[in-house]
Amino acid sequence: QVRLVESGGELVQPGGSLRLSCAVSGSIFNSNAIAWFRQAPGKQRELVAGFTTIGTTNYADSVKGRFTISRDNAKTTVHLQMNSLKPEDTAVYYCKDFLSDSWGQGTQVTVSS
Repeated sequence: QVRLVESGGELVQPGGSLRLSCAVSGSIFNSNAIAWFRQAPGKQRELVAGFTTIGTTNYADSVKGRFTISRDNAKTTVHLQMNSLKPEDTAVYYCKDFLSDSWGQGTQVTVSS
């Protein structure tokens, strides 16, 4: 059974940075199948960043140039580096494994002064 565990979310001031991590276990690690989503209160869950089938990256327009997705295959972990954070980035951030259709429990990111 695939298990995904997110970490790294916290309260940060506007303009600050955070690094989220998604640790994957219970399957053969395929980082191309892992993506980051977020869900703000009262809004639908949206794709934030992920990998294409050829291993390149894609991002939501709202985070391009500020967020970077990366992977550590040795540690079966996918990271999301978030810079220049804005209040509208406040949300619960989730990682998803498309191969198993599994989700993590989420980690709260709050951007506020």
